[in-house]
Amino acid sequence: MSKSQIINTQAPREKALLVGVNLSTHADLLSLADSLEELALLADTAGVEVVGEVTQNLDRPHSKTFIGSGKVEEVKSLAGELEADMVIFDNELSPRHQRELEAAFGDDLRVIDRTALILDIFALHAQTSEGSLQVELAQYEYRLPRLTRAWTHLARQAGGGGGRAGGVGGVGLRGPGETQLEVDRRLITTRIEFLKNELEKVRAHRMRHRDRRKKTRIPVIALVGYTNAGKSTLLNRLARADVYVADQLFATLDPTTRRVDLPGGQTVLITDTVGFIQKLPTELVAAFRATLEEIAEADVLLHVVDITHINASAQARSVQETLVDIDAGDIPIITAFNKIDRLKDPESAIAALDEFPNTYPISAKTGQGIEELLEAIEKELFESYLELDVRIPFSEGQLISMFHESGQVIEVTHGENGAHIKGLIPRRLLFNFEPYLTSQNETDETESVEF
Repeated sequence: MSKSQIINTQAPREKALLVGVNLSTHADLLSLADSLEELALLADTAGVEVVGEVTQNLDRPHSKTFIGSGKVEEVKSLAGELEADMVIFDNELSPRHQRELEAAFGDDLRVIDRTALILDIFALHAQTSEGSLQVELAQYEYRLPRLTRAWTHLARQAGGGGGRAGGVGGVGLRGPGETQLEVDRRLITTRIEFLKNELEKVRAHRMRHRDRRKKTRIPVIALVGYTNAGKSTLLNRLARADVYVADQLFATLDPTTRRVDLPGGQTVLITDTVGFIQKLPTELVAAFRATLEEIAEADVLLHVVDITHINASAQARSVQETLVDIDAGDIPIITAFNKIDRLKDPESAIAALDEFPNTYPISAKTGQGIEELLEAIEKELFESYLELDVRIPFSEGQLISMFHESGQVIEVTHGENGAHIKGLIPRRLLFNFEPYLTSQNETDETESVEF
């Protein structure tokens, strides 16, 4: 068959017009231009072609349509000229903003925001049952306050049972006098409760799994970083694994854990987690709680930064802010400046990011700097645990639980008034136990130990 006879059977990509608003009352880590460039990459990852963009500077969002009325007409007109199928806002739209914009643009032009786009990408990339549950929960919690009478009702979307009698989560026929909107709200609410219950089972399973890991005294290193920084490539390098890698945003969502041997012979577990991004949807953070707890429970964080990215500093700070949000801001952290093989002058690029301590230049692709990174992890682990001897009263049951959950208990005896515990505890938690240190600690001067 000649080239002229080849028929393209792929469906044409939908076209999108991007809209970005620079609010004087809100400062983002990325500039408006850089944020829109990232939004374009997100759109491409979702299979959408970007055909143009519109920007506006505002003190605060317009109460009805987020952007001004004149800008609404400009966007509508330009979208028509460019034959766009949708308008994607870089900011998260409130339910009212979305309804008013949809009314202004008409039925032929869909309106979505950055959050909806990210949720769609997560839905495309979720591979495991857990990942699918997490994404579905986030989607429904995002959609619930945005239901309108124009909503295509969920019984049909869920593919259940045919017509309106089918539904999500086993909900049957509508009650007397209910509108379709009320039925849809009830369907979503029921499904949300079901998903939360299922994810709570996942969370409990993860907690049991972490408890078993702690009993083996194998330290856990969590890989964190901005999406597409190279975390999965690094895990493959460290563990000689075959984790899926692609040069796109959010290529992998599901956590992957591998054993890695450090230079001194110690074995650790390294877990690759979902990548972060500026304006990470709160619905995703909540839905991925069980997965993100893998980060919060780690002994050391390995923060992977794409040193070649023009916004490397802003991306790294965005990750640090997210770590604080998920209660992982106090965990010891090592920063790996990745992709130095792509730089002509790595030293200059690293010097420009001197705001980040404990940094190591590496190339996950070529292996450059990996040995030094592993030695740094080993040293951090050696210094991050303390040997403690404490007597904790039963009235402080939460502290006793903390020692068992976050530390390594070597010996425990129970008396009339409390528990006498000997073991290892992360240095970051020491202040919780200082009031209960025994004289043995004072004699030993709380020595750091290797385990």
